[in-house]
Amino acid sequence: MQKVLVSVYAWDNPKLYESDFDLSTGDMVIVAAEYANEIGIVEGLVENAKEETKEKVLRIATQRDREVFLQCEEQKESCLEACRKEIKETKLEMKLIDARVSLDGKQIIFAFTADGRVDFRELVRKLSKELKKSIRMQQIGSRDEARKLGGYGICGRELCCVRNNGNMQSITTDMARAQQIAHRGSDRMSGLCGRLMCCLAYEAQQYKDMLVGMPELHSNVDTSEGRGFVIEINAITQEIKVKLENGKYISVKKEDIK
Repeated sequence: MQKVLVSVYAWDNPKLYESDFDLSTGDMVIVAAEYANEIGIVEGLVENAKEETKEKVLRIATQRDREVFLQCEEQKESCLEACRKEIKETKLEMKLIDARVSLDGKQIIFAFTADGRVDFRELVRKLSKELKKSIRMQQIGSRDEARKLGGYGICGRELCCVRNNGNMQSITTDMARAQQIAHRGSDRMSGLCGRLMCCLAYEAQQYKDMLVGMPELHSNVDTSEGRGFVIEINAITQEIKVKLENGKYISVKKEDIK
């Protein structure tokens, strides 16, 4: 039995499914989503996966499934336009990102971002009456929005969240502190989504390992030349820059700290 990553919604992470079928990357399959059966794309095969899943691929998508899916996609733009109009009229503080019409044509899921909770009950009522479908609103994060829209980072490469299919660990300020770049400010460490850049995770653990046994920044230490104050730490060279009590600046190795 295969285990595959299947992407159903453009704004959502691919999910792990079991398959009784021989699948390849790029195949279209039918899976049971939360509210209805949906068509998804196989993003990759997972070998020796430790993660368990109860989700299963129902079947390989037929030509008829593909045709219905394209018809649903053709309806999407008019649905988005209707939703944008109602959001503007109801003056809701939310940004519409995407929509998906279910394969059975009975439901529309609208994905949006917002700074906080949004009371969209009136919006749902109006859209349901206008579009004659069941309406569901799904609030997503700014990283999900960036993955949906795509783009390139300041490094000139495709966004990490796009290249990694959204399978990134949580990015924290501790990662920036470990790499001693927290002082740069959030603007210089933020990606297109406005959150901390995903690439902060790439070398965070290596830096944490290299900092083992190193004194804390701004702590007092004893050296062979006297007591001083740590003003800089270089994890790569394993050197510590210290300002001595007499005002002299010295650089010492980790093992020379007393």
